[in-house]
Amino acid sequence: MRRYLQLCWSSSRGNAMLEFAISAAVLLPAFAGTFQFGYTFFTYNKLDSAVRSGARYASMRTYDSSTSTPSTTFTTAVQNMVVYGNSAGTGSPLAPGLARSNVEILPNMSGSIPQSITVRITGYQVDAVFTTFIFNAKPSTTFTYTGTPSPF
Repeated sequence: MRRYLQLCWSSSRGNAMLEFAISAAVLLPAFAGTFQFGYTFFTYNKLDSAVRSGARYASMRTYDSSTSTPSTTFTTAVQNMVVYGNSAGTGSPLAPGLARSNVEILPNMSGSIPQSITVRITGYQVDAVFTTFIFNAKPSTTFTYTGTPSPF
């Protein structure tokens, strides 16, 4: 009987290592994919919050153009609000790699007065672990214009 137990014990020596190798081959990609999705979702939420605050700022700021093309001072101030969180453009970007060139401002005009202003992100890349995601026209937020149009 003793000899039988010794044979059974010695034949299962590599089982733990084999089970670990099989389970690691399944779990490591699952963990990496979860991390990648989580990081991308976290970055998207930061961008969504930044776009929302920029669109709110643009909807209350004086619109100093009579066409659907905003003036450079208006555009710069709104882009700075989205990228840096302030209209002066000081500090570091709210999301890594976010630049003013990634922010697009689209006023919806009724004659020479904006009815609403849409702010969105275009061409922004999120470098996750295994792949790169590109946000085009996402996130996007529209606010009704409540500011004062200037050129009359």
